[in-house]
Amino acid sequence: MADFDTQPLLLTNTVAIRNVMCEGTCKHKSGEEFVTATHLVFPYRGIYVRHVGRAEAVADTNQVVFFNEDESYRVSHPVDGGDSSLSIAASPATLLELAPADYLAKGRAAFNRSRLRIDERVQALAALLRHSLTLGVIDSLEAETLTFVLLRRALNERTPRPVATSIGRQKLVDRAKLVLSSDLGRRWTLAAVAADVGVSPVYLTQVFQQVEGRPLYQYHLQLRLARALDLLSDYADLTCLALDLGFSSHSHFSAAFKRAYGKTPSEFQRSTRVR
Repeated sequence: MADFDTQPLLLTNTVAIRNVMCEGTCKHKSGEEFVTATHLVFPYRGIYVRHVGRAEAVADTNQVVFFNEDESYRVSHPVDGGDSSLSIAASPATLLELAPADYLAKGRAAFNRSRLRIDERVQALAALLRHSLTLGVIDSLEAETLTFVLLRRALNERTPRPVATSIGRQKLVDRAKLVLSSDLGRRWTLAAVAADVGVSPVYLTQVFQQVEGRPLYQYHLQLRLARALDLLSDYADLTCLALDLGFSSHSHFSAAFKRAYGKTPSEFQRSTRVR
Protein backbone atom coordinates (compact mmCIF):
# COMPACT_ATOMS: atom_id res chain seq x y z
CA MET A 1 0.00 0.00 0.00
CA ALA A 2 1.38 3.43 -0.93
CA ASP A 3 2.54 5.53 2.02
CA PHE A 4 1.94 8.86 0.28
CA ASP A 5 -1.03 11.08 -0.41
CA THR A 6 -1.44 13.35 -3.41
CA GLN A 7 -3.62 16.48 -3.42
CA PRO A 8 -4.25 18.13 -6.82
CA LEU A 9 -3.90 21.90 -6.58
CA LEU A 10 -4.11 22.95 -10.25
CA LEU A 11 -4.69 20.91 -13.42
CA THR A 12 -4.59 22.72 -16.77
CA ASN A 13 -3.38 22.00 -20.29
CA THR A 14 0.06 23.40 -19.50
CA VAL A 15 0.79 22.40 -15.90
CA ALA A 16 -0.33 19.93 -13.27
CA ILE A 17 0.49 20.96 -9.72
CA ARG A 18 0.09 18.58 -6.80
CA ASN A 19 0.90 18.57 -3.11
CA VAL A 20 2.54 15.24 -2.34
CA MET A 21 2.85 14.09 1.28
CA CYS A 22 4.78 10.93 2.14
CA GLU A 23 4.77 9.20 5.52
CA GLY A 24 8.37 8.09 5.02
CA THR A 25 7.90 4.56 6.39
CA CYS A 26 10.38 3.06 3.92
CA LYS A 27 13.82 3.46 5.52
CA HIS A 28 15.58 1.44 2.85
CA LYS A 29 15.12 1.62 -0.90
CA SER A 30 11.53 1.30 -2.06
CA GLY A 31 10.46 -0.80 -5.00
CA GLU A 32 10.98 0.69 -8.43
CA GLU A 33 8.66 3.54 -9.37
CA PHE A 34 8.33 5.84 -12.36
CA VAL A 35 6.30 8.82 -13.56
CA THR A 36 4.59 9.14 -16.93
CA ALA A 37 5.55 12.81 -17.34
CA THR A 38 8.60 14.80 -16.28
CA HIS A 39 8.10 16.47 -12.89
CA LEU A 40 9.97 19.26 -11.12
CA VAL A 41 9.63 18.53 -7.42
CA PHE A 42 10.17 21.19 -4.75
CA PRO A 43 10.52 19.57 -1.30
CA TYR A 44 9.23 21.85 1.46
CA ARG A 45 9.17 19.54 4.48
CA GLY A 46 11.43 16.68 5.49
CA ILE A 47 14.10 14.94 3.46
CA TYR A 48 14.52 11.80 1.37
CA VAL A 49 17.04 10.16 -0.93
CA ARG A 50 16.23 9.31 -4.54
CA HIS A 51 18.12 6.48 -6.20
CA VAL A 52 18.42 6.21 -10.00
CA GLY A 53 20.57 3.22 -10.82
CA ARG A 54 23.66 3.60 -8.64
CA ALA A 55 23.33 7.38 -8.40
CA GLU A 56 21.85 9.00 -5.27
CA ALA A 57 20.45 12.47 -4.67
CA VAL A 58 19.49 13.93 -1.29
CA ALA A 59 16.23 15.84 -1.72
CA ASP A 60 15.77 18.65 0.79
CA THR A 61 14.23 22.10 0.78
CA ASN A 62 17.30 23.65 -0.84
CA GLN A 63 16.86 21.62 -4.04
CA VAL A 64 14.51 21.14 -6.96
CA VAL A 65 14.55 17.45 -7.90
CA PHE A 66 13.87 16.17 -11.43
CA PHE A 67 11.76 13.07 -12.03
CA ASN A 68 12.02 12.19 -15.71
CA GLU A 69 9.32 10.57 -17.77
CA ASP A 70 9.56 6.74 -17.71
CA GLU A 71 12.83 6.79 -15.73
CA SER A 72 12.73 4.22 -12.95
CA TYR A 73 13.82 5.27 -9.46
CA ARG A 74 13.68 4.21 -5.84
CA VAL A 75 13.23 6.32 -2.69
CA SER A 76 14.51 5.90 0.86
CA HIS A 77 13.89 7.87 4.05
CA PRO A 78 16.94 7.72 6.34
CA VAL A 79 15.50 10.48 8.56
CA ASP A 80 12.19 10.08 10.44
CA GLY A 81 9.21 12.31 9.77
CA GLY A 82 8.38 11.73 6.12
CA ASP A 83 8.38 14.51 3.58
CA SER A 84 6.14 16.83 1.58
CA SER A 85 6.74 18.38 -1.82
CA LEU A 86 5.17 20.65 -4.39
CA SER A 87 5.23 18.63 -7.60
CA ILE A 88 4.90 20.37 -10.96
CA ALA A 89 4.51 18.55 -14.27
CA ALA A 90 4.73 20.88 -17.25
CA SER A 91 3.68 19.89 -20.75
CA PRO A 92 6.61 18.78 -22.94
CA ALA A 93 6.31 21.89 -25.13
CA THR A 94 6.29 24.14 -22.06
CA LEU A 95 9.29 22.41 -20.54
CA LEU A 96 11.33 22.57 -23.74
CA GLU A 97 10.63 26.30 -23.96
CA LEU A 98 11.38 27.11 -20.32
CA ALA A 99 14.45 24.98 -19.60
CA PRO A 100 17.96 25.85 -20.79
CA ALA A 101 19.06 23.43 -23.50
CA ASP A 102 22.13 22.32 -21.55
CA TYR A 103 19.90 21.05 -18.72
CA LEU A 104 17.87 18.79 -21.01
CA ALA A 105 18.45 15.36 -22.48
CA LYS A 106 18.92 15.71 -26.24
CA GLY A 107 15.60 15.89 -28.07
CA ARG A 108 13.50 15.06 -24.98
CA ALA A 109 11.49 16.90 -22.36
CA ALA A 110 13.67 15.34 -19.67
CA PHE A 111 16.61 16.51 -17.58
CA ASN A 112 20.21 15.32 -17.80
CA ARG A 113 20.80 15.86 -14.07
CA SER A 114 19.02 14.78 -10.90
CA ARG A 115 18.63 18.12 -9.13
CA LEU A 116 19.56 21.77 -8.95
CA ARG A 117 20.16 24.01 -5.99
CA ILE A 118 17.58 26.74 -5.49
CA ASP A 119 17.89 30.01 -3.64
CA GLU A 120 15.64 31.75 -1.15
CA ARG A 121 13.67 33.63 -3.83
CA VAL A 122 12.67 30.36 -5.45
CA GLN A 123 11.69 28.88 -2.08
CA ALA A 124 9.49 31.89 -1.37
CA LEU A 125 7.79 31.69 -4.77
CA ALA A 126 7.09 27.98 -4.35
CA ALA A 127 5.62 28.59 -0.89
CA LEU A 128 3.49 31.50 -2.13
CA LEU A 129 2.14 29.38 -4.99
CA ARG A 130 1.34 26.43 -2.75
CA HIS A 131 -0.29 28.45 0.04
CA SER A 132 -2.32 30.52 -2.45
CA LEU A 133 -3.63 27.44 -4.26
CA THR A 134 -4.40 25.62 -1.01
CA LEU A 135 -6.33 28.61 0.35
CA GLY A 136 -8.13 29.17 -2.97
CA VAL A 137 -7.14 32.84 -3.18
CA ILE A 138 -5.61 32.64 -6.67
CA ASP A 139 -7.26 31.85 -10.01
CA SER A 140 -5.91 29.54 -12.71
CA LEU A 141 -4.49 32.27 -14.94
CA GLU A 142 -2.52 33.87 -12.12
CA ALA A 143 -1.42 30.47 -10.82
CA GLU A 144 -0.10 29.36 -14.23
CA THR A 145 1.74 32.65 -14.66
CA LEU A 146 3.30 32.38 -11.20
CA THR A 147 4.26 28.77 -11.98
CA PHE A 148 6.15 29.85 -15.10
CA VAL A 149 8.00 32.50 -13.09
CA LEU A 150 8.88 29.86 -10.49
CA LEU A 151 10.18 27.40 -13.09
CA ARG A 152 12.19 30.05 -14.93
CA ARG A 153 13.90 31.14 -11.72
CA ALA A 154 14.54 27.57 -10.59
CA LEU A 155 16.04 26.59 -13.95
CA ASN A 156 18.07 29.74 -14.50
CA GLU A 157 20.11 29.29 -11.39
CA ARG A 158 21.53 32.49 -9.92
CA THR A 159 23.18 30.89 -6.91
CA PRO A 160 26.90 30.07 -7.14
CA ARG A 161 27.32 26.75 -8.88
CA PRO A 162 29.26 24.09 -6.97
CA VAL A 163 32.46 22.86 -8.54
CA ALA A 164 32.80 19.36 -9.95
CA THR A 165 33.59 16.98 -7.12
CA SER A 166 34.29 13.34 -6.35
CA ILE A 167 31.58 10.86 -5.41
CA GLY A 168 33.18 10.45 -1.99
CA ARG A 169 33.05 14.16 -1.20
CA GLN A 170 29.45 14.40 -2.43
CA LYS A 171 28.46 11.52 -0.17
CA LEU A 172 30.18 13.18 2.80
CA VAL A 173 28.25 16.40 2.16
CA ASP A 174 25.01 14.45 1.74
CA ARG A 175 25.57 12.79 5.11
CA ALA A 176 25.96 16.25 6.67
CA LYS A 177 22.67 17.33 5.07
CA LEU A 178 20.91 14.32 6.58
CA VAL A 179 22.33 15.15 10.01
CA LEU A 180 21.20 18.78 9.82
CA SER A 181 17.72 17.80 8.60
CA SER A 182 17.23 15.25 11.37
CA ASP A 183 16.49 18.06 13.85
CA LEU A 184 16.04 21.53 12.35
CA GLY A 185 15.25 23.07 15.72
CA ARG A 186 18.50 21.94 17.30
CA ARG A 187 21.25 24.50 17.76
CA TRP A 188 23.91 22.38 16.12
CA THR A 189 27.59 22.87 16.78
CA LEU A 190 30.11 22.20 14.06
CA ALA A 191 31.77 19.57 16.25
CA ALA A 192 28.49 17.68 16.67
CA VAL A 193 27.75 17.60 12.94
CA ALA A 194 31.32 16.58 12.12
CA ALA A 195 31.23 13.81 14.74
CA ASP A 196 28.05 12.37 13.25
CA VAL A 197 29.55 12.51 9.77
CA GLY A 198 32.85 11.01 10.95
CA VAL A 199 35.34 13.70 9.93
CA SER A 200 37.02 16.68 11.57
CA PRO A 201 35.20 20.03 11.79
CA VAL A 202 37.88 21.70 9.66
CA TYR A 203 37.65 19.09 6.91
CA LEU A 204 33.85 19.19 6.94
CA THR A 205 33.73 22.97 6.49
CA GLN A 206 36.27 22.85 3.67
CA VAL A 207 34.54 20.06 1.73
CA PHE A 208 31.04 21.46 2.25
CA GLN A 209 32.09 24.86 0.92
CA GLN A 210 33.80 23.28 -2.09
CA VAL A 211 30.88 21.01 -2.99
CA GLU A 212 27.94 23.31 -2.25
CA GLY A 213 29.49 26.69 -2.98
CA ARG A 214 28.33 28.07 0.35
CA PRO A 215 29.25 27.60 4.03
CA LEU A 216 27.52 24.86 6.00
CA TYR A 217 25.95 27.34 8.43
CA GLN A 218 24.29 29.23 5.55
CA TYR A 219 22.92 25.99 4.13
CA HIS A 220 21.47 25.12 7.55
CA LEU A 221 19.93 28.58 7.92
CA GLN A 222 18.22 28.25 4.54
CA LEU A 223 16.80 24.85 5.59
CA ARG A 224 15.32 26.39 8.76
CA LEU A 225 13.86 29.39 6.94
CA ALA A 226 12.30 27.11 4.33
CA ARG A 227 10.68 25.16 7.18
CA ALA A 228 9.33 28.45 8.49
CA LEU A 229 7.74 29.14 5.09
CA ASP A 230 5.92 25.84 5.42
CA LEU A 231 4.77 26.37 9.00
CA LEU A 232 3.71 30.02 8.91
CA SER A 233 0.05 29.16 8.39
CA ASP A 234 0.10 26.85 11.43
CA TYR A 235 1.42 29.34 13.99
CA ALA A 236 -0.46 32.27 15.49
CA ASP A 237 2.49 33.06 17.77
CA LEU A 238 5.56 33.66 15.62
CA THR A 239 7.84 33.80 18.66
CA CYS A 240 6.99 30.14 19.31
CA LEU A 241 7.80 29.33 15.69
CA ALA A 242 11.14 31.13 15.99
CA LEU A 243 12.11 29.23 19.14
CA ASP A 244 10.93 25.89 17.73
CA LEU A 245 13.28 26.40 14.77
CA GLY A 246 16.25 27.20 16.97
CA PHE A 247 16.35 30.99 16.64
CA SER A 248 17.33 32.88 19.76
CA SER A 249 14.41 35.32 19.55
CA HIS A 250 11.55 36.55 17.38
CA SER A 251 13.65 39.52 16.27
CA HIS A 252 16.53 37.26 15.21
CA PHE A 253 14.12 35.08 13.22
CA SER A 254 12.30 38.03 11.68
CA ALA A 255 15.52 39.71 10.57
CA ALA A 256 16.89 36.52 8.97
CA PHE A 257 13.57 35.82 7.26
CA LYS A 258 13.37 39.32 5.81
CA ARG A 259 16.96 39.18 4.54
CA ALA A 260 16.15 35.93 2.75
CA TYR A 261 12.64 36.59 1.43
CA GLY A 262 12.23 40.37 1.42
CA LYS A 263 9.31 40.31 3.87
CA THR A 264 8.93 39.72 7.58
CA PRO A 265 7.18 36.48 8.60
CA SER A 266 3.96 38.35 9.44
CA GLU A 267 4.05 40.18 6.10
CA PHE A 268 4.48 36.88 4.26
CA GLN A 269 1.57 35.40 6.23
CA ARG A 270 -0.68 38.25 5.08
CA SER A 271 0.46 37.97 1.44
CA THR A 272 -0.78 34.37 1.23
CA ARG A 273 -4.18 35.18 2.69
CA VAL A 274 -5.13 38.32 0.81
CA ARG A 275 -4.65 38.57 -2.96
